[in-house]
Amino acid sequence: MKYKNLTLDKFQEDAIFALEKNHSVVVSAPTGSGKTLIADYIIEKSLEKGKRVIYTAPIKALSNQKYKDFCKDYGEENIGLMTGDIVKNSTAKILIMTTEIYRNMSLTEDNDLKDISYVVFDEIHYINDIERGYVWEESIIFSNEDVRFICLSATIPNAKEFADWISAIKKHNVETITQTKREVPLYKRFYDTELGITTLDEINDVAHVADYGHAMKKRYKKYYVKPPSHVELVREIKCPALFFVFSRKKCEENAKELLKARLFRDNPDIMSFVRKKLSEVPPTIRELKSTKTLMSTIPYGIAFHHAGVIPKIKEMVEELFGMGHINVLYTTETFAVGINMPAKTVCFESLRKYDGVNFRNLNSKEYFQIAGRAGRRGMDEQGFVYAMINRRDFDYRGLKKMTDKDVDPIKSQFKLSINTVLNLIKNHNEKEIDMILKLNFFTYQKCGKNFQRIRSNIFAYRFKSIKKQLINLGYVKDDKLTYKGEFSSRVYADEILIGEIFATDFYKGLNEYQILLIIACIVYESRKTTEFYTKFPSKLIADLKRKIRSNFYISKDKRWKDMNHLTALVTPCYERKTIFDILKNTNLVEGDLLRFFRQIVDRIGQVRKATDNEELRQKLRGCLELIDDCLTDIDTV
Repeated sequence: MKYKNLTLDKFQEDAIFALEKNHSVVVSAPTGSGKTLIADYIIEKSLEKGKRVIYTAPIKALSNQKYKDFCKDYGEENIGLMTGDIVKNSTAKILIMTTEIYRNMSLTEDNDLKDISYVVFDEIHYINDIERGYVWEESIIFSNEDVRFICLSATIPNAKEFADWISAIKKHNVETITQTKREVPLYKRFYDTELGITTLDEINDVAHVADYGHAMKKRYKKYYVKPPSHVELVREIKCPALFFVFSRKKCEENAKELLKARLFRDNPDIMSFVRKKLSEVPPTIRELKSTKTLMSTIPYGIAFHHAGVIPKIKEMVEELFGMGHINVLYTTETFAVGINMPAKTVCFESLRKYDGVNFRNLNSKEYFQIAGRAGRRGMDEQGFVYAMINRRDFDYRGLKKMTDKDVDPIKSQFKLSINTVLNLIKNHNEKEIDMILKLNFFTYQKCGKNFQRIRSNIFAYRFKSIKKQLINLGYVKDDKLTYKGEFSSRVYADEILIGEIFATDFYKGLNEYQILLIIACIVYESRKTTEFYTKFPSKLIADLKRKIRSNFYISKDKRWKDMNHLTALVTPCYERKTIFDILKNTNLVEGDLLRFFRQIVDRIGQVRKATDNEELRQKLRGCLELIDDCLTDIDTV
């Protein structure tokens, strides 16, 4: 079978045949094997028939890329985008959105979902994510019964179990499509300071000597083995290469170190392209520290890409990489999620990362997700994967298990949020709620096909506990939502805190500045390394603090402690200054500052949708206009 002038692999054909029968599919195949062609097929067919399709992605960067790609392929008039802070053409036949947005629409039974034929869940293995995995489960559970699913994932060992769960709860056929062979096989090796490019077994043969020497390094310094050098590894690999580093700061530092080694010649074509791109952006973008650093390395085909870099500069790097002008791109792991930028070689600076709590080894799914970016279909006979090994952290059994095969099954991360409980009470009776609480993947994994027969489970107890709390706080009365409950059923984070502020009289008398500041405190993620160089005390802040202290529930939240610091970001925005002015007040990098304001925009949008008070809506609209003016030169889809 041919599609888009390509001869399809059998797994692609099998998936398409299943879609022709109006079945759902769970497609488990290695990264880079062509899973997205399956989604392309149903999108094209749906457009021909006048049906609607939703394409969900786990991160905004992938949503934005898909939006651009689909606009080129199918016409901008047919494509919409919804990512919380950005809404474009929401009535389009093909809607691209983050999975959170789709989950929220499904949970609240949004009218815009009535005519949807298929939902594509790209990177469905994100259901394993401890923090966000429940979003994918709830998206499936609360989807309309007529909707069919295309679940795309890198290898899932328990793909059939997952497909059987969907079939059991949604009452339609779900076919499991698996592909284990990569079109471009991977050549996997490791890099050791003494042995160079080698195997895990060869490192294991000598590692005990280095370990002993490291422990006794004061007496036996000659046995101590230094950590490997990324520069020395680059000397030995084939380019283009994606070099994954689990630190944004290290991405930039490594690029500068590689530049000093003078391994590559400058490329006039790169600077010609860069000059054209920079001529299209405000001069202030060229003065940013990250831009200046990139301009020193990029002429030699050395670049970096991470969330701290503004979108317009990241987009330029992506285009250069796609054109084959980048030799080595140092990047964080988000670049491995769906973004179609394969390379001949993938390198890992380490197989350990900090997960927000502690340092740990990658799991096999994370390793293969990243490694799968090596090898360009139709261009390379094989992809090359190299992982740098620090003997200090050497764990032979753990590393072998991680890198031999993707063995990590997907597991349920289902949990009941306050928003979920509110919407269950709002839209379902007691009997329906009891059944819905049994539909999660956790219950199916534990009980199998008998899941519906169990009398109760842990989620029923959690539901009752949350419901009791909501009754005590005045969000539920007589099994119905109060005004506060209705309001918070349309808010998807900090539901109670935001309800106490904006679904009561608390917000009355607050102006745009105070509203901006209070939402900034709610969304701000405090870090010890963040510095603020100035503060803007005022009577408005003193009045706001006094009002917070007078409210028993709101005053208990600890996030108000950052209010004085956050005036360094909010006050210039309120005074209609630009993000470049704000950057002078903090050591936050531009990408993090942009994300901070986008989160404020997202939260304001939720409050605007939740409230029926026109005066509050007007003030919130004013807040959005202030942020829009502040970000006008730097923000882009």
